[in-house]
Formats: sequence, structure tokens, C-alpha cells
Amino acid sequence: MNDSNNHCTINLQTLSQYQQHLYEQEKSHPTIQSYLRSLKAFAVFLDGRSYTKETAIRWKETLTSRYAPNTVNAMLAAINGFAEFSGCPQFKVKPLKIQRELFIRPERELTRSEYGRLVNAADRSGNRRLSLVLQTICATGIRVSELRFITAEAVEKGYAQVDCKGKRRTVFLPEKLRRLIGIYMKKQKKTAGAVFITRSGRPLDRSNIWRDMKALCERAGVEPGKVFPHNLRHLFARTYYMLEKDLSRLADILGHTNVSTTRIYTAESGTVHARQMERMGLVIT
Repeated sequence: MNDSNNHCTINLQTLSQYQQHLYEQEKSHPTIQSYLRSLKAFAVFLDGRSYTKETAIRWKETLTSRYAPNTVNAMLAAINGFAEFSGCPQFKVKPLKIQRELFIRPERELTRSEYGRLVNAADRSGNRRLSLVLQTICATGIRVSELRFITAEAVEKGYAQVDCKGKRRTVFLPEKLRRLIGIYMKKQKKTAGAVFITRSGRPLDRSNIWRDMKALCERAGVEPGKVFPHNLRHLFARTYYMLEKDLSRLADILGHTNVSTTRIYTAESGTVHARQMERMGLVIT
């Protein structure tokens, strides 16, 4: 892997070895696939050139001109991890510094009303599965990758045991959601295993759900930029925090190790903040 002190190699063999390393580190399947995609993209960028610190910096500059900072850092994490694994830590590059936004941009925030319109649009289009997928993610706060843990057995018990990123947690299912899923399972003659599956019987994945959600945008009258599965998780977090004001407990529910991550999920839009300032009434004349 480390051909010399000056460069290391990305090829099918080293990618396979790195994939096995990530698996042994108990990285989640989506994370492993994301890292491999980033490394393959870097290999295309290299186009036969050596992987060195200089070419890594050039790729960072290219990514910065094309993608949002969070995306750039995720892709840099992939090559930095590979460099460390390959015995070339000197080729690691610094991630972009990102100042946390205090407020959610209104054009990115999915409101409760818009969520309701998406659910209703799914039902009107005859896609009850999608309607329940939206409600399951938003009512429990699970990640879309964790949807496979919503099984017939979990619905029967009232909670699911979720394993993600090396952590295990219990996710409770609201009674009303259990009843609705129970009706759906009865119609589908589903008695065991993952509830939400494809026609071939495999659990729905991110791409299936993303595509189906995007198809609802026009019918629901919701901007496409707001419609993606993770925004449902954010809506759950904001709603829970407004009711309970318990950031630590919310972090446990969402499966966050760091409460700082949870703070991002509870951020409100600048519009809400502006209304709160208006209500303070501190301008006299």
C-alpha cells in the first residue's frame, strides 16, 4: 500500500483491504460505502498521477469549488483515513473550518405543516407505504438507515432495538403509529421481519425513499430543497426540544454521542428568532 515514502496507491486491492479495515472498525455500511465512493472519485481525479500531499491538497481545492463544506470534509475524511491506514499519515489534509450556523436557513427547514402535506400527498397518490415511512421516521427520530429495524416484532412489542455506528439503543414506537403500521402489515400479510420492503423483499434503503419523497414535492407544494429523509429527523428533534427542553435526553434518543451534534438539530430558523425579538418590546420610541 505504501510504495515509498513519497506516495501510496489506490487500486482495487488496496480499496478492498481498506474496506475490510473499515468493517473491522465497525463502521456503518453507509459510512463504508461513502468512503469508498470518495476514494474512487479521488482516484479518477488523480488520473494516473501519484497520491501525494500535493495532489491531495489540489483535490481539496477542487472539492471546495464544487461542494458545500460539510460534503468536502466528509470526502476528505475518507482519504485521510485511507492515508493513515496505508502508512502515509503525512499525506493527510486539514478539513475546512466550519462555523456552526445559529439558525436554519428558511429555504432548508421543513415545517410541520409541510410535513403534513407530504404525508397527505403520499396517501392521495395511493402510496401508503411511503406515508407510513415518513411518519415512522418523523415520529421516532430514527435515521433512514435504521428503518430496517422497524420490524413486525418491534411493532408488536412497541419498541425497536437499533444498532448503528457501534451503539445500541431502544426506540419506542408511539401507540398510534403502531396501530397504523399494524393495519398496513395486515393488508400486506406481513407477520415477521422488516416492515418496509421493496417488491423483491429487501428493506427500503436511502435511495428508494429519497426518490419517492422527491416525487411528492409538486403534489404537496413543498420546495424540493426541503424534502429529504434526514429533515424528518430534524423536525422530530425540534418538536421534542420545544416540548421538553431536555437536550441530554434528546441526544440519547437520537443516538448522539456528543450533545453538540444535537444542538445543530434543535436550531430554529432566523424567522422564529426575529419574531421572538419583536415580542420583547424593548424598542421604546
